[in-house]
Amino acid sequence: MMSPTNELICDFSILRDLRKRANMSIARLSGLCGVSASVISKLERNQTTAEMETLFRIARVFGLTLSDLISLAENRRAHCVSSVRYLSGDFHFDRVAYSNLRCMHAVAPAGATVSSPELHRDDYELCWVLKGKLLFTLPEESHELCAGQSIQFDALLPHTYKALEDCEIVIVHLRKEKRF
Repeated sequence: MMSPTNELICDFSILRDLRKRANMSIARLSGLCGVSASVISKLERNQTTAEMETLFRIARVFGLTLSDLISLAENRRAHCVSSVRYLSGDFHFDRVAYSNLRCMHAVAPAGATVSSPELHRDDYELCWVLKGKLLFTLPEESHELCAGQSIQFDALLPHTYKALEDCEIVIVHLRKEKRF
């Protein structure tokens, strides 16, 4: 196991996967992007690093941006976090958070409400009712959700959760893609 100090930042073996999906040889990729076959081969085996210009030229062959390629190559090691407990309105939450995703598990007694949920960024929000019944309200609409039902919406919209029965829910915030 690699220690954090000698861990790969990017794993460019993804280039081999992209190339094979495109049914392309190293020589063909080299011809299309103008990067030598030996550099491409070394990149695929993580035996060298590349300058941005090189990665840009390779990415364009696959219809990717430079940032898309780097994102694909970013080391995909698991990230572990611990949950955080908190109270919001009358709902008791446990939350785990990552840079692009937040997941909350909540329980609430009948009559409990939360109308100023924390954590709102420019996210999509999904609420899944595991147990009980929940009244979900947006500015122009309301929905009664029973166990097994879910709803997705723009998290920036003002919204309220009200437990119509003792309930258990999961809320997921998923970061939206960049808009520009």
